[in-house]
Amino acid sequence: MAGELPDSAKLVFGEHVERAAEFVRLLEEYGVERGLIGPREVEKIWDRHVLNSAVIEELFQPNERVVDVGSGAGLPGVPLAIARPDLRITLLEPMARRIAWLEEVKERLQLDNVTVLRGRAEEGPIRKQLLNSDAATARAVAPLEKLTKWCLPLLRGGGRMVALKGERAQEELERDGEAVLKAGGANAHVVVVGADVLEVPTTVLIVERQMRRVR
Repeated sequence: MAGELPDSAKLVFGEHVERAAEFVRLLEEYGVERGLIGPREVEKIWDRHVLNSAVIEELFQPNERVVDVGSGAGLPGVPLAIARPDLRITLLEPMARRIAWLEEVKERLQLDNVTVLRGRAEEGPIRKQLLNSDAATARAVAPLEKLTKWCLPLLRGGGRMVALKGERAQEELERDGEAVLKAGGANAHVVVVGADVLEVPTTVLIVERQMRRVR
């Protein structure tokens, strides 16, 4: 169980660490029974899920509008919202039972910078509502080709898709590079964050939306 706060959590969340600890407690207590995490993940919630998500906070500019596509249990959106209360984060999720969970988490943690929205990124009304966001993020949602098609239309020109990926992120980029370009992506690259606080750092694939041409 959560027990003592990891030193890494204090470094990442600072004055907001107790709010992060409450999120961990909620996942420990309800995550398995509500189908949000697997039974074997309970002991790894801090490092593998919450801190793994939160360390991407350094990749965002102040006060950006961020969409967490396929938020699920609230990863990475909730840890990001805790670590960076200046960001305005929309947790986008299609499943009703997960929406209920996200609403409960938002209320319990008093996350005033979070909006919970039911739907899919590829749906017309959702795209219209989230149009011109500064950034989109996702974790364990889909392969790069599909994820790019979902996320890039939500972004302003020059906005960024920040996708949490595993150690094969570079291979995925090489495989789907052409598809990324066709979808309007540019300057796709892999970065690693959290090496100073995590035993296994977070690998992130960043894709910019091409600037719209002025006719």
